[in-house]
Amino acid sequence: MSHSNPPSPKRFTGSAPLTGRVRVPGDKSISHRSIMLGALAVGETRVTGLLEGEDVLATAAAMRAMGASVNRSEDGTWSVHGVGVGSLLQPQKALDMGNSGTSTRLLMGLVASHPISAMFTGDASLSKRPMGRVIDPLSQMGATFEASPGGTLPLMLRGISPAVPITYRLPVASAQVKSAVLLAGLNTAGITTLIEPVPTRDHSERMLRGFGAQLEVGEDNGERVIRIHGEADLKPQDIVVPGDPSSAAFFAVAALLVPGSDLVIENVGLNPTRAALFDVLRDMGGQIEELDRREVGGEPVADLRVRHSDLIGVEVDPAVVPAMVDEFPVLFVAAALAQGTTTTSGLDELRVKESDRLTAMANALTLAGARVEEREDGLVFEGTGGDPLPGTPEGAEVTTHLDHRIAMAMAVAGLASRDGVAVDDTAPIATSFPTFEALLASARGA
Repeated sequence: MSHSNPPSPKRFTGSAPLTGRVRVPGDKSISHRSIMLGALAVGETRVTGLLEGEDVLATAAAMRAMGASVNRSEDGTWSVHGVGVGSLLQPQKALDMGNSGTSTRLLMGLVASHPISAMFTGDASLSKRPMGRVIDPLSQMGATFEASPGGTLPLMLRGISPAVPITYRLPVASAQVKSAVLLAGLNTAGITTLIEPVPTRDHSERMLRGFGAQLEVGEDNGERVIRIHGEADLKPQDIVVPGDPSSAAFFAVAALLVPGSDLVIENVGLNPTRAALFDVLRDMGGQIEELDRREVGGEPVADLRVRHSDLIGVEVDPAVVPAMVDEFPVLFVAAALAQGTTTTSGLDELRVKESDRLTAMANALTLAGARVEEREDGLVFEGTGGDPLPGTPEGAEVTTHLDHRIAMAMAVAGLASRDGVAVDDTAPIATSFPTFEALLASARGA
């Protein structure tokens, strides 16, 4: 699970047009939550379209370790036989989260209100990421923690039952922190209340309701207020996972940048709390058309037709950051090739992702020939006006810092370059998008 494999470097070079149709893997956020909530329902939950990346498999392994049955059938359907809320079992060994911050933070919420203990471990990248933002509210509910210095992994969590319902105002816009508290609230008597000053992705709320939890979402003084009633009785579901908009983003930007491209990306989830990137790309002049818009499992879905476009620089409104926080690495690539100036701000959160994505992307794109200025909370680009980036010099490689999104974003930069972009390691891509390179090859007719 942890990245102990030798690095897998690769040079991504100027591309034939991206054409035809591709289907990206299932949404990572929904995949994680479908396994977790299925494990807390009594009976069989069936999931189709699950993302089978390393992060989601880490979640599946953890739920097995705590008593659920999680199995994949030959046709790709996953079956989860749950134990019921309040009935998770003590894991017999440490829970290895690999590279998955989502698995770690959400599972900490689950464990916190059960009378069990769990040791959380992860790879070198995950072990640098801050867990204090989750430790704080879960400690208020009664759980206790022994974390590594700086509130990082490895971390021992001792849950408590009954936990204490709390009212918690999120200090940072984080769907993971929100979800951790909601999941802890499932097995906490009374009502657990979350106040969200800035709305974040709402997959947890949608799915909790789908499984039968009693959950109310309202507004108070312009802030979102979510209340979950504890001691829930979850009912098993049949779940169809839509395509991950974060994965579709790489293909959308590649098709916008590579001349002659006309690509349909099928079955993309367009939850409004996730899909702001496509709106920003349209603001930049990108031709992105929604085909066959529909609803699947309570989530809006469409096929996206994306055609090569001349992009113009924009000032990205910081208010959209929570709805596209994971897509900024690939937006930076689009900005590097747009005409004029693109300014981004309000991106402090990118400094505590799998890597410091602001510095990492500034360095990577500068190496590839982009004109970029790094500021404290964002990047500013003077675009090429559509001309290809020069590419990385002979013998130089982009450093990805074990970060899957940097590796994929710089692969896209390579497609839109004159001499190609060399990436030091493509192995981390498997955490979220194991079929990325194969799909890219098929879209290029290779």
